[in-house]
Amino acid sequence: MTGGCELKLLGMWASPFVTRAKLALQIKGLSYEYVEEDLGNKSELLLSSNPVHKAVPVLIHDGKPVCESSVVVQYIDEAFAGAGPSLLPADPYERAAARFWAAYVEDKLVTPWRQLFRVKTDEERAEVMRQTIAAADALEGGLKECSGGEGALLRRRERRVRGRPPGWHGLMGEGDGGGILCQDD
Repeated sequence: MTGGCELKLLGMWASPFVTRAKLALQIKGLSYEYVEEDLGNKSELLLSSNPVHKAVPVLIHDGKPVCESSVVVQYIDEAFAGAGPSLLPADPYERAAARFWAAYVEDKLVTPWRQLFRVKTDEERAEVMRQTIAAADALEGGLKECSGGEGALLRRRERRVRGRPPGWHGLMGEGDGGGILCQDD
């Protein structure tokens, strides 16, 4: 449902930023054309739609490009206010808190996660993981506070997958006071 307008999303399957834009479009119930980009051989459409960063995601709405995932999400929420549920709370303070935590996730979790693939030593990897775990713990506390004490990410039960390699960090719930991420015993 796009009310006769054309929506096209330029993306790459592994990008968490593209996933953010896809989720916003799906939550709002909007139809769109998805164009998979080869970031090693960027299309002319991507380069002309995002000449500054030359990156995905780019939402093209009736021929006009909107770049950067957080901006795309805000644009979707505002441009299609009548479609689907609002992506942000109505209360200005709660909306500000949601934006704060979205920026926090990008800065303190996504960016370090990408660094993990570039580190050269085990010591560097351990430091990045230590910082990421500390950030995840802070996120969990903040989300718990914002949700009035309800479970922030996973509900009530620790979820572990056996047979993972040593040092792998998995998600867990709040059941017995653990954090979002836990290191293998």
